[in-house]
Amino acid sequence: MKHKTKFTLLLLFIFPFVSEILFAQETKPVKTAGELAKELSNPIASLISVPFQNNTDFGIGQYNGVRNILNLQPVIPVHLSSKLNLITRVVLPFITQYNITNEGSYQCGLSDAVASAFLSPAISKKGLTWGVGPVFLLPVATDTMLGTKKFGVGPTAVILGQIKGWTIGALVNQIWSVAGNKDRPDVNQMFVQPFISYNWKSGAGVGLNAEMTQNWQASTTSVFINPTLSGITKLGKQTISLAIGPRIQVAAPSGSKADFGVRAVLIFVFPK
Repeated sequence: MKHKTKFTLLLLFIFPFVSEILFAQETKPVKTAGELAKELSNPIASLISVPFQNNTDFGIGQYNGVRNILNLQPVIPVHLSSKLNLITRVVLPFITQYNITNEGSYQCGLSDAVASAFLSPAISKKGLTWGVGPVFLLPVATDTMLGTKKFGVGPTAVILGQIKGWTIGALVNQIWSVAGNKDRPDVNQMFVQPFISYNWKSGAGVGLNAEMTQNWQASTTSVFINPTLSGITKLGKQTISLAIGPRIQVAAPSGSKADFGVRAVLIFVFPK
C-alpha cells in the first residue's frame, strides 16, 4: 500500500509536465540541430526535455559491486512574464545494485527524488544566464537501503555563459533535512556540478562535467568526472539527443569507490 501511495503522488506530480509536453508538440516551431544542442547544454534553457540518464558503475568497494542508476530528469520551463521564466527540474533515480552492502546483496527500486525550481531571466545578456530558487528532497524511495526517509529543502543556483558553440557554467545546491524518520541520519549535503561543452552546427558536441557531492553530516566526499560525446537526430518524427562516455570516480567514501563506469543519455526534446 505504501508503494502504491508513493507512485500515485509521483503521477500527480508529473502529470502537469506531461500535459505541457503534449501541448508543446502541437505548437513547436522548427529549430536547427545546432540551436537545440546549444539549448540542451543549458540546464535552465526555455526548452522542454525529458532526459533518461543511465549510469553504470563496476567494481564498487570490497565486494566488487555493481550499481546501475537510471535517472528520469524532466525539465519544464514556465513563462511567467516577458522578463522572467520558471524552470522546473526533477531527478527521479531508479537504482539496481548488487554486492554493495555485503556479498550476495541485491536492492532494486526508486531512490529519493530531487526537485528544483529556478527563477531565470527570459532573455540572457551577452550570453550570460543565471537562475536561483529552492531545491527539495522528496522521500519516495521504495527500498530502505535506497533512500533517506527524510524530506529536505535548501537553495539552488546555476550560472553559465554561452559564446558561439561554447557553454561554460556551474550548478550548485545545498539540502538540509527538515522532517522525516527520526531514526535515520539527518541530511546535510551539497552538490556542485561545473560543466563545459562545445557544440557544432550539425548538433554534434563534446562535453565534460564534474559531479561533486559533499556529505557534511558524514564528512565524506564523492567526485565523478564525466566526458561525453553527443549528437542530435530523429526517431521517426521525434527529436532526440544521444550522448555517451566514461564515468570516472576520483573520490569516494572509504571502501565505496568504483573501478570504472559508463554514462549513456537519451533525451526526448520538445521545442516550444
